[in-house]
Amino acid sequence: MKISTRKIAGTAVFAALVVVFDYALKYSNLKLPFPWNPDLKFDFTGVPIVSAFLIFGLIPGALASVIASVAIAARSAYVIGASMKGLAEFSTILGMAIGIKLVSRFKGATMFAFGILLRVLVMVVANFLLVYAGALSLREYAEIPVIYALILGAFNAIAGVICISLGYLIYEAVKKRVPALLAKAKDDMRETAL
Repeated sequence: MKISTRKIAGTAVFAALVVVFDYALKYSNLKLPFPWNPDLKFDFTGVPIVSAFLIFGLIPGALASVIASVAIAARSAYVIGASMKGLAEFSTILGMAIGIKLVSRFKGATMFAFGILLRVLVMVVANFLLVYAGALSLREYAEIPVIYALILGAFNAIAGVICISLGYLIYEAVKKRVPALLAKAKDDMRETAL
């Protein structure tokens, strides 16, 4: 499989943005807590991951997700949280890719919906698997797992909307200002698919 220099460089740029966003938001205390569970916080690290997916494809987006996990683990030494963040962002772009492949009409809306839906499903299931494995505690929600699932679902739906919307805005800006980059990226995708 031949990977172009352009795709490697673009992936590196977006992966670096993921690390910069993570560190900047963490140390500036600009991560916004979710009102129903302050342990969950909104940030913008998923935006470059979505942009990498839209511009260069699923593999660069997946690599940016892995780099996000590694950077968060290096910063916080909390491997479970870092892995969950990477899983959340990867499930978002995987859902978007599935939406693009399954539906030929209304690609934007389908991509948006599938990305959010897969993220919510994957993260609710992953959290419950970790809870039942003993790696996470439900704290005050221990007696009411349905409410915990709804809180997790709502948080991940909102986080997905934020990441996909802002990532798509960046994609549209690149499409308007640097259309040659997108044309080359599509040519690269066709070549690697053959």
